[in-house]
Amino acid sequence: MLRLTLVTYLVRDLDRAIAFFVGSLGFVLRENEIRPDGSRWVVVAPDADAAAPGLRLAPADVDAGDPLGRQAGQGVGFFLQTTDFASQHSRMLTAGVTFLEEPRHEVYGTVAVFTDPDGQRWDLIQPS
Repeated sequence: MLRLTLVTYLVRDLDRAIAFFVGSLGFVLRENEIRPDGSRWVVVAPDADAAAPGLRLAPADVDAGDPLGRQAGQGVGFFLQTTDFASQHSRMLTAGVTFLEEPRHEVYGTVAVFTDPDGQRWDLIQPS
């Protein structure tokens, strides 16, 4: 059996990314440690369940061509699912999350696109 545990997520600034994911999106900070080589290992996730996938936040090297904010090209790269769209959307707006559109109702559910501080597009979605 295979299980996806982490996805590397490029950010410009680790502390700003932690503030966004934990403070604005309500994620849990699972790990935040300095490694022996001086690098920093940061993992955030929507919940504390260690078996659930998380995001390993990693500093982007924009000068080397890292696709900061465009990890999925021009499209939405990440999908954050909820069972209560209205309350999550309201909470996120209050926390300063930038939505690129008003919520819309599609056949598959209620959805709105938002961005992280580096411009990566996300969907907030409540399935039908």
